[in-house]
Amino acid sequence: MTDTTTTTPPPGAPTGGLARPSIIITSQYLRDLSFENPNAPEALTPGTTIPQVKVNVDVKTRALAENRYEVTLNIKGESDVADKKAFIVELSYAGVVGVENASREQVGPMLLIEAPRQLFPFARQIIADAVRNGGYPPLLIQPIDFVELFRRQVEAAQRARAQDAGVTPAAPTA
Repeated sequence: MTDTTTTTPPPGAPTGGLARPSIIITSQYLRDLSFENPNAPEALTPGTTIPQVKVNVDVKTRALAENRYEVTLNIKGESDVADKKAFIVELSYAGVVGVENASREQVGPMLLIEAPRQLFPFARQIIADAVRNGGYPPLLIQPIDFVELFRRQVEAAQRARAQDAGVTPAAPTA
C-alpha cells in the first residue's frame, strides 16, 4: 500500500498544465438584413415554376481588441422564376468572439471555421423567416462546409500573394 494517490483527468481535460484553445461568443447580432421582392405578386402566383435559388456565403473577421474579434457571416440568396428575379435576400449576421489559449496559427481557423459554424443556425433561421414572410416557402440553407470555405480563402490569398510577387502559383489539387 502506498501513500500517493493518482488521479486521471477526464477525457478532453487539459493535460500538462496547458489549457485547450477555445472560443467564446460573447454577443451575436443582426448587422444588416435586406429582402427584395421585385416581381410580386406575379412571382407568387400559384402554378408558377419552382424557383431556382443561388446562395453565396462569405465570412469576414476584424480585430476589436487583444483576443477579441468580430466575425461576420454574409449570406446572399437570389431566386429566379421563369427568367425573372423572384427575390433577393441578403444577411450580415455577426458575433463578438473571444479567443483563449490559442496560438497565432490556430486563431484564423477558429475565427473562420468554428465561429461561423456556431453563428450559422441563427443566420439560417433569419433567412428562412424573411423569405417565408415574403410569400415564398422558407429558404432552408443546407449546412455549410466552413472548412472547405476556409481552404478556398487560403488558396485565394496565396494566389493573390503569388501574383503580387510575379510568381505563377501551382494549380490547386482536389
